[in-house]
This record gives sequence, structure tokens and C-alpha cells, in this order.
Amino acid sequence: MKILTDADVGDTVKVKSNSANGSLKERLLALGVTSGALIEVLRKGPANNLTVYRIRGAMIALRHEEARQIEIV
Repeated sequence: MKILTDADVGDTVKVKSNSANGSLKERLLALGVTSGALIEVLRKGPANNLTVYRIRGAMIALRHEEARQIEIV
């Protein structure tokens, strides 16, 4: 199983599933993190704790704990 945190800067990956729960799952769904969505890894922050992604044309930042909930192919 490969997760979003495994992707490197410059990679474009496809979402397989979103295993988050509660309000985090709702937030990710509202941002367009659904099965089949393409995510581009733009840049990583200090200590790799915060990463900026492009999802459906919008740039969003996710913490490592949040990105771990997203399985990719």
C-alpha cells in the first residue's frame, strides 16, 4: 500500500482511497480528494511536516498525519 506521504516533489499521483474519519474526511472530500482524483506534489515544508499539493486546480497544504490517510496508486 502506497500513501500520499510516499510521493516525492514533482510527482502526480492518483487517489485510490481516503481512510480518514470524521471532520477530516469531510474536509478532504470538500477539497476534492476523492477516488480517481489527481494530486500533484508541489513542495515540502520544514521537517517534511507540511506539504503543498495541487488538487483539482487548488493548492492545499496537508500535515503529514493528514496525508497518511490518503492511499494512492
